[in-house]
Amino acid sequence: MRRIILMIALTLGFCPALAGRVSLPFPILGGELSNSAATCVEDIDEVMPRMRAIGLNTVLVPAYWEFLEPAEGKFDFTLIDRTIDKARENDLKVIFLWFGAWKNSMSCYAPLWFKQDTRRFPRATTANGKPLEIASCFSDNVLHADLKAFTALMQHLADKDKGTGTVIMMQIENEIGMLESARDHSPLAEKAYRQPVPADLLKLLKINKRGTWADIFGTDEYADEKFMAYHYAKYVEHLAQAARRIYDMPLYVNAAMNSRGRKPGEYPSAGPLAHLKDFWHCGAPTIDILAPDIYDTGFKGWAAQYALPDNLLFIPESRCCSNSGVRALYAFGEHHAIGFSPFAIDQASPRETESVTKAYRILRQLSALKPQPSAISHQPSAISHQPFWGLLFDHDDKERIILDGQTAITCRHYFTLPWDPRATDGSTWPEGGAILQRLSPDEYLLAGSGIVVDFKTKTEKEQEEQKPLGEDGFMATGEHTETRLQPFTGRRLGIGFVDEVAIDETGQIRYLRRHNGDQDHQGRHARIGVDEWKILHIKLYEY
Repeated sequence: MRRIILMIALTLGFCPALAGRVSLPFPILGGELSNSAATCVEDIDEVMPRMRAIGLNTVLVPAYWEFLEPAEGKFDFTLIDRTIDKARENDLKVIFLWFGAWKNSMSCYAPLWFKQDTRRFPRATTANGKPLEIASCFSDNVLHADLKAFTALMQHLADKDKGTGTVIMMQIENEIGMLESARDHSPLAEKAYRQPVPADLLKLLKINKRGTWADIFGTDEYADEKFMAYHYAKYVEHLAQAARRIYDMPLYVNAAMNSRGRKPGEYPSAGPLAHLKDFWHCGAPTIDILAPDIYDTGFKGWAAQYALPDNLLFIPESRCCSNSGVRALYAFGEHHAIGFSPFAIDQASPRETESVTKAYRILRQLSALKPQPSAISHQPSAISHQPFWGLLFDHDDKERIILDGQTAITCRHYFTLPWDPRATDGSTWPEGGAILQRLSPDEYLLAGSGIVVDFKTKTEKEQEEQKPLGEDGFMATGEHTETRLQPFTGRRLGIGFVDEVAIDETGQIRYLRRHNGDQDHQGRHARIGVDEWKILHIKLYEY
């Protein structure tokens, strides 16, 4: 079973319940460089200080096979060394991405000597015999060449980095998967396809019969995908075992999503996708994490597929945009993610990276949070085991009700309030997101952007009357019909105060200013505008 423990004393649940064999020093506030950003030393020198200025603590950097082994058996670690040296100078950690036999399905980063020798290093083919720019994972020669280069890389990292720990994770290959065809039909692949399905896989899947891949799974493209997934995983396992022996660190593989109704081969078939998790876990047990690259809409749904009891959530690639910051807050808050990383952050505009900078600044503060004395009792709040939630809203998914014991918390997109004209003038709603954390039964932190939250007792919520508000914050229109009201029962929650706060490096909450009157709608809610990034400390009382 893949298990990692993060060795950090954090209020947010960055210490998951998985006990572990390997460790990470902190939540990964990452950014992945574009594919050509580390192909020369001058670019590495320029980009690393910029990544530090954006607010990253970790940079995801390609390690290119074609530069590492430009001539067979001759290794050049210039780019690797420069990346590590510049990361250290800028107080950054590095995750290397092994662009070996495959990158986005294709074998485009394999060295030219490998590409040209198709007899020794055969290609995958379609069912009609069309060769693809994809090395066959069924070839021992392909595996041995890839493994030799990867082993040399891991040994070099061990020699240069052991004891320093600049390199904290390794990605093996990149978005593995078949395109044009759901599986490889080369002669070597066909030979494997006719073999019995391995007994360990049948046992894991609880299948009590024996047979070939076609006998057990059928012959459609989804059956073909299962065959390829297992064999891609078996290939990767060889590299993972070598990495573990040489320089032990967390290992992961990343997946291009099976989105937009596409079938296997229309998306990269057989990658480490959620629906193929068992095939990958069986074939590559040394891999710690199956990680999603999320570019499509529906961020919350994709993240949920990978945040599993046997798979920690790490998002190594996400579309870099103005919504990246709130998506990071959601991933850490809702799913205890170990890391988040917008892709091609070195090429993003300041407007896009601004949200990342501000969200990461909030996450750093929350990760330092320590138990605080209550404003009423002056006793430390027992916050280390208190629950927290991630919030993420847009125009179509704009509300969530959280029942926390007897407290009903209604969380909404900021534009559900009526007084910002962008809420109703047809503007595209920017996503709003936050982490909501309980400090004590009557205290919460709300940290993020574009969020409004109100608090009621459970019985009060059940008796709530929904009436639309106008832009002045009062009822939208007068009601002149008489209605018979049921007697109110139970007690209500009120807001004692809403304070904007900061959390210093020692983990202490520092008061900045009080939000009252217009800022909390006269005690009705706590809110953070879509253009603001704040941490609010909310104190409740009952009456």
